[in-house]
Amino acid sequence: MKTALTIAGSDSSGGAGIQADIKTMTMNGVYAMSAITALTAQNTRGVTAISEVTPEFLGQQLDAVFTDIRPDAVKIGMVSSKKLIEMIALKLREYQAENIVVDPVMVATSGARLITDDSIDTLKQELFPLATLLTPNIPETEILTDMSVRTPEDMIEAAGKLSRQYQCAVLCKGGHQINDANDLLFHDGNYRWFRGRRIDNSNTHGTGCTLSSAIAANLAKGFDLDSAVKIAKDYLSQALEAMLDLGAGRGPMKHNFNLTGIFAEEA
Repeated sequence: MKTALTIAGSDSSGGAGIQADIKTMTMNGVYAMSAITALTAQNTRGVTAISEVTPEFLGQQLDAVFTDIRPDAVKIGMVSSKKLIEMIALKLREYQAENIVVDPVMVATSGARLITDDSIDTLKQELFPLATLLTPNIPETEILTDMSVRTPEDMIEAAGKLSRQYQCAVLCKGGHQINDANDLLFHDGNYRWFRGRRIDNSNTHGTGCTLSSAIAANLAKGFDLDSAVKIAKDYLSQALEAMLDLGAGRGPMKHNFNLTGIFAEEA
């Protein structure tokens, strides 16, 4: 069985972060493992507390995973501390990790910045050069490129800039009033649009985590990058179309929409 590792924060409400990653990886057919960067107290209405792990403990988690059940792919989510970023990069280089998907979580849905400029610089210097794929949304792309991204042409230019700078593929995620959920994949000097339609579902907590984890899972299974992105995008769309409605705020999607069998039956 193929394996995948998520390095991210824990979401106590289960809609994003480690919990969303594990659900997504499982539903996409790989064995999921985790290294937790931070504990959060949060629900569909927001985050009320964050407690980061120490760099030493994060390193010990990564050692435990890589020395026993080696991951075939790695997804990296929210990590806001410079020292934690440096530890992740150190361990990925030490173990020569492959199929690394970096979701550079920098901006909350509310528009609030989640990471300091110092940590962004460390991400760029330490993690991005190790990545197989970066998956920024529009606000994150603007921060990383120091560009205004307002049109599909801007997306092409910005994704190309990042791809050339860090020698990796870039999936610039659409939406944010630019297009109808179309994503742009740029790699090896070429680009491809993955067309999508906006689904009328306000419960979108954890969509970025879910997409990047699904891509990592499918890279682990041996799919090429284009196929991994397409499958992941289809999975995300169907999870949203299932119209799960939980919580008083922006709720989670139904990661297990396709789960069947006796153990999934209700009483």
